Amino acid sequence: MGKTLALIASACHRASYTFDREAELDNPNRGSATLRLKTMSDEEREERELDLTSPEVVTKYKSAAEIVNKALQLVLSECKPKAKIIDICEKGDSFIGEQTGNMYKNVKKKIERGVAFPTCISVNNTVCHFSPLASDDTVLEEGDLLKIDMGCHIDGFIAVVAHTHVLQQGPVTGRAADVIAAANTAAEVALRLVRPGKNNKDVTEAIQKVAAAYDCKIVEGVLSHQMKQFVIDGNKVVLSVSAPETRVDDAEFEENEVYAIDIVTSTGEGKPKLLDEKQTTIYKRAVDKSYHLKMKASRFIYSEINQKFPIMPFTARALEEKRSRLGLVECLNHDLLEPYPVLHEKPGDLVAHIKFTVLLMPNGSDRITSHSLQELQPTKTVDDPEIKAWLSLGTKAKKKGGGKKKKGKKADEAANEEAKDENSQG
Repeated sequence: MGKTLALIASACHRASYTFDREAELDNPNRGSATLRLKTMSDEEREERELDLTSPEVVTKYKSAAEIVNKALQLVLSECKPKAKIIDICEKGDSFIGEQTGNMYKNVKKKIERGVAFPTCISVNNTVCHFSPLASDDTVLEEGDLLKIDMGCHIDGFIAVVAHTHVLQQGPVTGRAADVIAAANTAAEVALRLVRPGKNNKDVTEAIQKVAAAYDCKIVEGVLSHQMKQFVIDGNKVVLSVSAPETRVDDAEFEENEVYAIDIVTSTGEGKPKLLDEKQTTIYKRAVDKSYHLKMKASRFIYSEINQKFPIMPFTARALEEKRSRLGLVECLNHDLLEPYPVLHEKPGDLVAHIKFTVLLMPNGSDRITSHSLQELQPTKTVDDPEIKAWLSLGTKAKKKGGGKKKKGKKADEAANEEAKDENSQG
């Protein structure tokens, strides 16, 4: 079970419990990516590590979010019966590359920007990370339940998003509607509980309760990560399902933090498995590892990875194809790369995925990535008073006194709404 659990723990963005990812960027002995980021002075380093108190940092997060939201819209528009998944994934990645490439073109100092997580389209009982190679002929079919997952960054400030869509006209009904509603409602609850002063365990327990209300399961091993500059999977995490095999440290959310909230629900057992390692095409350089590769093809590929993808996850499609097949094997065998495996529930099970990026701003939680859902007609309704109470919470912080007095009917209405919002948070 150890290997299976390790793979599941990487389900929708990997975490490592054996080393401090956030310290990776501060150790000059950890590979070319680190050296590349250490060329700045201590003063510059401190400036780059500013949090959301810096307006420039907020702008970069929101710029990345705007691009990835548009990329998601583009990918959705391309999802049609008989369309090849590989073609759609490439369009998503190309759009992000083009849009980010048009930004910060005339600055003196080069600003890294582009894809933070390759476009994935996982269908039906496939849980995550399906982003096939050019030779793959898999196509979409009418009625498929699609999970689209992607990410963008500007200067290392990352915005990620995942969305679920059924390839059909009209409202989504039955168990497909249940599993999507479960993921969406759990995401809405998480948005309201990931706030300063709350604990990560509060979120874990709440999202499981929401899924159960729809007779669905939260998929095990999925982690919601804090994100920092050039860190897509920080050490502060929210576990999807509590289990003895996958424990995480207790953590309290703090103002000016950024999180990728990752919710995956299933009509099955919620215990996905790796069926075929050859389906894995997304990797991330393990910057804490080193090894002298023996094969020429491996050295060539690893050098290409160091140059093109020193920090962020990447798709094998972006590498020189002939050498990559051989070279990746030796890199993986010596743990120089971390794989993002394609995981599956049982055939017939349906899996939904909602992921969003949230900024914990002083004035409240700001969800910067999302897409509206199709009309859902689930077979279950949420009657639990605790879930209803969570959903009634506001996402904005309580206003402090001292503002100008509002005038007029609309202002009175706004004040009443604000008061309701404050009462709901009390």
